[in-house]
Amino acid sequence: MKFDIERPYEPKNSEYRFDSFASGKTLLNKKKNILPPMGWNSWNAFGSGNTEKLTKIMADCFIELGLDKLGYKYLVLDDGCYLPERVDGKVANEETKFSQGFKALSDYIHSKGLKFGMYNDVGTNLCAGAYVGTCGHEETDAQCYVNWGVDFLKVDNCYYPWDNATFSDAQNARYVYAPNIKSISLEKVSDEADGKASNTNTAIKSAASDGVLWGEGAYVKEDYVTSIGTFDGTGPEHSPVGPLSSELRFIISEAPGEYLLKVEYSTGREVGVGSWLQIGINRAESAEADIVYDDFVEETKNGSFAWTEPIKISISHGENIIRIMNHRRQENTLCSYAKLLEGLNKADPNHNIILSLCEWGKTQPHQWGYKVGDSWRILNDITFRVGADGDPGHADWESDYTPGVAPQYNKAVIMDEFAGLDLGWNDPDMMMIGMDGLDMTQCATHMAMWCIMNSPLMLGLDLRRVNKGDDIYTIITNTDLIALNQDRLGIQGKRIYCSNIVTDPSTTYVRDNKRVDAVAKPLSDGSVALAFFNLDKDNKSDSQITISKDDIISFIGNKMVNKECFEKAGSYEIRNLWTKETATNSDGKFTAPVLEPCGNYVIKITPV
Repeated sequence: MKFDIERPYEPKNSEYRFDSFASGKTLLNKKKNILPPMGWNSWNAFGSGNTEKLTKIMADCFIELGLDKLGYKYLVLDDGCYLPERVDGKVANEETKFSQGFKALSDYIHSKGLKFGMYNDVGTNLCAGAYVGTCGHEETDAQCYVNWGVDFLKVDNCYYPWDNATFSDAQNARYVYAPNIKSISLEKVSDEADGKASNTNTAIKSAASDGVLWGEGAYVKEDYVTSIGTFDGTGPEHSPVGPLSSELRFIISEAPGEYLLKVEYSTGREVGVGSWLQIGINRAESAEADIVYDDFVEETKNGSFAWTEPIKISISHGENIIRIMNHRRQENTLCSYAKLLEGLNKADPNHNIILSLCEWGKTQPHQWGYKVGDSWRILNDITFRVGADGDPGHADWESDYTPGVAPQYNKAVIMDEFAGLDLGWNDPDMMMIGMDGLDMTQCATHMAMWCIMNSPLMLGLDLRRVNKGDDIYTIITNTDLIALNQDRLGIQGKRIYCSNIVTDPSTTYVRDNKRVDAVAKPLSDGSVALAFFNLDKDNKSDSQITISKDDIISFIGNKMVNKECFEKAGSYEIRNLWTKETATNSDGKFTAPVLEPCGNYVIKITPV
């Protein structure tokens, strides 16, 4: 089949633009004040092999294990549940694995007092290949999900037609990078020449020598600038904090008036060089750019350079900045997810569907995801070795790439400022507790990490492997840890100590796991949760680590319910959230014991 939508969805207004990402304004009546969702997702347990029968068994296990009473509510069907192509333009159930249809399964799950979740993709296909992605079908699909009683929608990013996303054509990079830029030309429009340029007043500015590089990624190569755009955040290499895209800027001091702007460029269809150009102008009185061009330019051949057609612009008094850029990687993806939210709103203006954005951190969704989504994946999958019926799958503590607990934690732990009740949640993927490859110490630390970071708590194991009272059950039902995750204050924990960091531990990205972290989280009752994590899988922590109340206040005092009470308390009640033991502390210094490899120590500190 041929995909018949050739152009990305256009930003409807400035709130869909890059300059608005820090505005704090949501779009399309996106719901707020939603705590991190808790539940189960089928992918890690069964991959594409999930069935109606297995899903019902998992629902029954929820009730038998009492998980529903602890807050675990959502049962989510992941990839592999649809027919490979649409039927009469609609997504349809795979007839062997889901013979009764999705509405019947939804009714069964709802009859248990649980909530029903499903999966799709903003691309043309699902990641497993079915040609039933929502792209171009948002309204139709949204109506189906509303009709089926869907409460949670995980939306992936494979086969995305306007980016070189997973399984997409690599040449789609042409959408998300600007061309190579050699220079710009500014020609003053003469009033006497009836709006035409005056050849006697032309300025040529070199990208390499006159331009200013902003952000991260672009660089000067020979006599031109290349790699203007947003770099791919799917892998573990880059910090999520700081500029994640780049621009070429020219600070203009020409006389005010009308000008014709031309850009000398060379196109490509590969990472770093594209064919889509955005030109914006920031004037002294405006923080947002006036977009004067946002489209493909005519492609050049064999690396040759050409000039764009003239673009009429206005230069005002004061500083003017001409911005040569391409933020379409982020803007396109935001617009696509927004299109689906529009469809859900149209199908039911009062819907309460949780929208889980799963584009693996590719377009830095922590910068814009809050506008339309309730959570956003921050990296690629936590494991690529998923299970099947009878096979638990495999999990890792660490890896050179994204699979593993530590790589996901290492990014998420410094992303606290991007999350909150008014925004949504950073999602380091579903949990791997109970899969082969992690021992119980690692599973316990995995749980503690996800809880204090306000990550969605989506179980990913075959629940038939859990028995009441066993080690896995004890970990996933720890009510004290769950209470941290579900605390109504809704603030992600902040890293306030890292044994590998001299500078600010709350924003410095660290991939070396031979270290100990301390993470503090303010709670709604005025107390503070403090967690110590030894990320080293081979060695115990070197020595005891002490965090003082002053350390805590200096990092999270502005977010605490009653900082003064905490600061001036004569003593503190200390509750160990694993052993449930309590003790009294009178000096305001909180010390972790020596930690086992991958061990953790989590306490709740309550001022007395």
